[in-house]
Amino acid sequence: MEKKKLFVNRYREQLVVSKTDRMYHFLLAGKSVRGAIVRAPRMILEMQANHELGILETLVLGHGYLAAGLLSALLKGRDRISMQIECSGPIKGLVVEANAFGEVRGYLRKVPIPIDEPLESFNISRFFGAGFLTVTKHLESAKKPFFGKTLLEYGSIAKDLANYFLTSEQIPTAFNLSIQFDDRGEVIGAGGLYLQAMPGADQNLMADLERRVFHLPSLGTYFAGNGDPKQLIVEEFQSLSPEFLGEHPIEFMCHCQRDRLLNTLLLLPDNDRKDIKENGPFPLEIRCHNCNTLYSFTKEDIEQII
Repeated sequence: MEKKKLFVNRYREQLVVSKTDRMYHFLLAGKSVRGAIVRAPRMILEMQANHELGILETLVLGHGYLAAGLLSALLKGRDRISMQIECSGPIKGLVVEANAFGEVRGYLRKVPIPIDEPLESFNISRFFGAGFLTVTKHLESAKKPFFGKTLLEYGSIAKDLANYFLTSEQIPTAFNLSIQFDDRGEVIGAGGLYLQAMPGADQNLMADLERRVFHLPSLGTYFAGNGDPKQLIVEEFQSLSPEFLGEHPIEFMCHCQRDRLLNTLLLLPDNDRKDIKENGPFPLEIRCHNCNTLYSFTKEDIEQII
């Protein structure tokens, strides 16, 4: 992939995202609850730049990226996890994917998202409509992927993802996803948090934690003010004795390759390959939908592979 450059000659904005985006893993209440918190403004900014997104599109897909990043906390080795939303609203849907290394990629099905009037708030539930949320786990140790599917109930990625875990996997889970924009509509803070009950966890404890997560201060605003993720967990959940397990980077990353995309031409029917080889168009352009990188191929490139 090719990442577009951020903040050319804009020192102040560079300082905002100068720290490496990171995710922190922790346990609460004597290992009854596991969780992760992520600070990731650079990931959202790079996603916005590469996909050439406006505020609404950045908000929707950004929440998807933060959610996928948090879901990567459940992975190990070469495991991958993806989340797909298909809906009837103007958004139409999105696809995001993360691996155990904290690399996140994905795209919106509709860009730009058509709206009839200016966006007056960050409540985007009306843009989803009816639909489905699907989570697919590609586990290295499994012969085939595991997937679960639920109806969209809230038009909120955080709430609908929590509902997925409760109904599809019977695991009480809470999510908090947040992106903060400045007066110019540019991202200045982004972060997410998830808490998930371990086997045997007290139901009343998880209900209390869900309320706490719901009433947390805006994570986007908190990180825009240079807040520290670990400090937030310690302050908000001090009574539950947080135990930090580790941390690792998280970033917008796609492993698409020029040669690999060119080889996809071999999957086309014979007549289509022949037509492209003889008639072009030249240069032939193929865009990776996960990162929006555009690859250009000459007539000679095409003749060499076909």
